[in-house]
Amino acid sequence: MKFALDIIVPSTLWRGLPRARGMARATIAACVAETGITTREPLEVSLCLADDARVRALNARWRGLDKPTNVLSFPASPPERLGESPMLGDIALAYETLARESEQSGTPLADHYRHLVVHGFLHLIGHDHRSDGEAARMEALEKKILARLGVSNPYADGVLSE
Repeated sequence: MKFALDIIVPSTLWRGLPRARGMARATIAACVAETGITTREPLEVSLCLADDARVRALNARWRGLDKPTNVLSFPASPPERLGESPMLGDIALAYETLARESEQSGTPLADHYRHLVVHGFLHLIGHDHRSDGEAARMEALEKKILARLGVSNPYADGVLSE
């Protein structure tokens, strides 16, 4: 399936991950291939590589949480209407939070970035982690996609937690 990835980079902090655009394209391609998602072509995703301040503002406005977070996803439609439009939605990542988590967990920055792109994509197509069962299914799919990219299990040995 063909896809279009619109990437905006309003923060210069992302210069700390020079191949971010190429990694995002490869990661979304792996997500599309592994999930078998079908929509009208080309499937469209928007990715905003922002900083903590911008993601904090988005989080406050849309989720009522006045704090930065690593990734936010904004699906374009509910899961039951997924195939009706090529637009899946928007993903926003906060560089400082991502870098801090990467350092604290000992995970390479590029691997953590890929994980959060996968995580955001899965939210766009209706996956969630509100219950233990949902979380287990979502994590299994994340691990499968990341393995396709050569990224090790981000949940091994308690490296990351939701």
